[in-house]
Amino acid sequence: MKKLILAFSLVGMLAGCQQSANLTEMSESEPVNGGGLAVPVHYETLDNGLKVVLSEDNTAPIVAVGVYYNIGFRIEPKDRTGFAHLFEHMMFQGSQNLPKGEFDKLVNGNGGINNGSTRFDFTNYYEILPAHTLETFIWVEADRMRGLNITQAELTNQQGVVKNEVKVNVLNQPYGGFPWLDLPQHAFDNWYNAHNFYGDLEDLDAATLEDVDAFFKQYYAPNNAVLVVTGDLDVDQTMAWVKQYFSDIPAVTLAPKPDISEQPQTAERKASRVDPLAPKPAYAVAYRMPERDSEAYYAMGLIDQILLQGDDSLLHQKLVEEMGISSNVFGGINMLGNMFNYQGPMLWTAGMIHEPAVTDDSITTTIDEVINSLQTAPVSQETLDRARVKLRSQLYDTIDGSGIGKLDLLATFALFDDDPTRINRIESAFASVTPELIQQTAKTYLMPEKRTIFTVIPETMAQENAPGEAK
Repeated sequence: MKKLILAFSLVGMLAGCQQSANLTEMSESEPVNGGGLAVPVHYETLDNGLKVVLSEDNTAPIVAVGVYYNIGFRIEPKDRTGFAHLFEHMMFQGSQNLPKGEFDKLVNGNGGINNGSTRFDFTNYYEILPAHTLETFIWVEADRMRGLNITQAELTNQQGVVKNEVKVNVLNQPYGGFPWLDLPQHAFDNWYNAHNFYGDLEDLDAATLEDVDAFFKQYYAPNNAVLVVTGDLDVDQTMAWVKQYFSDIPAVTLAPKPDISEQPQTAERKASRVDPLAPKPAYAVAYRMPERDSEAYYAMGLIDQILLQGDDSLLHQKLVEEMGISSNVFGGINMLGNMFNYQGPMLWTAGMIHEPAVTDDSITTTIDEVINSLQTAPVSQETLDRARVKLRSQLYDTIDGSGIGKLDLLATFALFDDDPTRINRIESAFASVTPELIQQTAKTYLMPEKRTIFTVIPETMAQENAPGEAK
């Protein structure tokens, strides 16, 4: 990579009892409830703790290779904001056997593509390649995990690259960081959930080679990672290559994970900032999500579809089609990914850039009215069925795409839940949601005292409304 990916288009998207050989063969060949996904899953854990997920699909002669490390923005060092993202860049600066630039040459020379990203709870690296090159790139990822070869000059260079990203994507961009970067800093109290994930420029400047080395040793270890390969592969041969190249990488003693829990929110919060580049005001509201994988969590996934996703959503119909105060209402669960690929406190967000004549209070009132329709009575079966169809369509688009969507779900279910077969039970989890559960979830989680509102004020409007100034 080389950049931070904001994956707004991704979905939203039997704990494995290991045998004595640390192998869990998981392949649900029968779709759940007579229909749904039946992704083949081979799951194995090496002696050094590396989780390995293989999913064979011979539709096309390509493979996708991904390594996900259990480290993201959320738990980076307190005096090194943005360090997880900076370190992502360092992984492309050369390993023991591939000097800087050789990795990209190898990928491009074989007709492949590669990238990476830093998210709340993981950093990932992936390649999409012709199937016959699979062994080479299993070796490549093992070589990167085994050790980096980074100089001070390369670190200084990448510090400049990341600082430039901050300037281009946030500081010098209209609405830069809105609302994905703004809202968590006000909706949460725990520093790990509420700090500036992109990084303060001073913190980025302060990073040293010693920091890079310590970060690599602490987090980029096999027992803190999952390797996923999907596509045109032979399971036995692929596992043999994985063991050949990864087995001798030693595990480390992982540092205790920090406490990332949050105390319940009991009062509405409001915050704003003045943007000198914004031509119009912007508004976003966020509510804290239920616990991941709970009944209410799946209900919120369908509430998201009903309220926000698509032109038929209630907020789009009200705010765009009927009132005309904005051309688009955007948002969802986890604005740096999807509703599945995180672990920890998360927000459901709705936002818009709107006409200057519209007040924040009037937008809030309208949103309350729409949400109230879910709280006062159960939704119709037709509404719930339509939400399931929309979610299912997004899910299958993800699964049937380049391979990265399927890889991402398998990787995060293995990394966070030790159970990549959850991919085959996604639809059944949503199928169990009832209209009554939708109503109860909306009444419990979408209350005024549990929300945070963040607004962006154009500098021209801020000047016009400044007290004591001549009009």
